[in-house]
Amino acid sequence: MYDIIIIGGGPAGLTAAIYARRANKKTLLLESTVCGGQMLNTNNVENYPAVPATDGPSIAKAMETQVRELGTEIEFDEAVSIEKTEKGFVVKTETESCETRSVIIATGTEPRKLGLAAEGRFEGRGISYCATCDGAIYRGKPVAVYGGGNSAFYEAEYLSGLAEKVYLIHHHPEFKADEILVEKAKNNPKIEIMVNTEIKDLAGEKKLEKIILNNGEIAADALFVAIGRTPHGTKLIEGLNLDDNNYIVSDEDGKTGIPGIFVAGDVREKKLRQIVTATADGAAAASSAIDYLNN
Repeated sequence: MYDIIIIGGGPAGLTAAIYARRANKKTLLLESTVCGGQMLNTNNVENYPAVPATDGPSIAKAMETQVRELGTEIEFDEAVSIEKTEKGFVVKTETESCETRSVIIATGTEPRKLGLAAEGRFEGRGISYCATCDGAIYRGKPVAVYGGGNSAFYEAEYLSGLAEKVYLIHHHPEFKADEILVEKAKNNPKIEIMVNTEIKDLAGEKKLEKIILNNGEIAADALFVAIGRTPHGTKLIEGLNLDDNNYIVSDEDGKTGIPGIFVAGDVREKKLRQIVTATADGAAAASSAIDYLNN
């Protein structure tokens, strides 16, 4: 029987594990892939306090090392459900069932897709959702980024150091990204900004070759989709209160409407989703879980 099972190994889950272990709670962290979450896709991190310039993978590695050194059990397995029991909860994964007195859901989000019929056909053959993961494949070739938020501009900037040319495509006339990022892109000779432009279709033989737009077409070897994300893991247990966008509703301390179930990170309903807010969520949720267990 665990005291706390944390589902998700991003910054929120890793921070929650640090606080849980420092309170001497028997803790299991479940992560379906690798620890780090969206941090692994962030090449440049310039707004993390006391660390003016670093990268997401470095932060993720340092957090995971700290978590392991504190004695947290980490299993790479995907949670598929949470069931209430008389003693607490059972978290079922693809391979086993684990008993726990409380759960912290820190499952994060997954990339939102274009929704085009050809999108699936070109995934891995030109369609990507992670520039730092796949950008090097397209070194010296023309690529495109679709989106208008900070993530799209980070992707475009990163790709400009690899690709021959980067088309930054956005369907609105204005961007949601920070002005400093927009100005930086405008001053980058390798980035061409295309506003009021929609992607209508994708074309190519065995791989992506052309992007069909509402106002023409462009030749590109890759399209990096950066149009936001959707919450993951919100259906693990019945009874969670979700907002209109299916994010989990909680108070500022990570308490959900189900006693013993807490939430942290990007999967939680909130305005700002950054590494620093995820770590704050993790600390708050773990503190709430510790209080719940002690009382």
